[in-house]
Amino acid sequence: MALRARSRALIGALLLGAATAHAGASETVACHVTYGGETKTVEARPTTSPYTVAPIKFGSYLLFRIVFRNEPADLASIKLYTYAQHADVDGRPLIHQATYAYPPVPAGAYGFTGLNHAYEPRYGLVLEYWCELREGIAK
Repeated sequence: MALRARSRALIGALLLGAATAHAGASETVACHVTYGGETKTVEARPTTSPYTVAPIKFGSYLLFRIVFRNEPADLASIKLYTYAQHADVDGRPLIHQATYAYPPVPAGAYGFTGLNHAYEPRYGLVLEYWCELREGIAK
């Protein structure tokens, strides 16, 4: 009986340690975006205010936005948006949107998204991207 109690205590301590280690982990979504022959890596941390996440400009006409929510569990997801931006059009027309469950499942050589291409119809521009989840230890 004493052996069983010690085993349970050891398992409990191991589980608590694993949960504590995960709580210190700092995750980011890193997207490798290629536009005009140049690749730039952009990262996003989890947010609780998805509507305040600003897009990142690529060239004169394209915007890319990463919205990463890891909680609450029922809203956890990674959403990627590509917009066109034209002076004669109000707002930013959405030309591509993708949603991934959190935590994402790796899809091979191109992270959890695979290799994607978003096409801007007016000027024939192409934005290419793939994304991965990166884990690090918070300092």
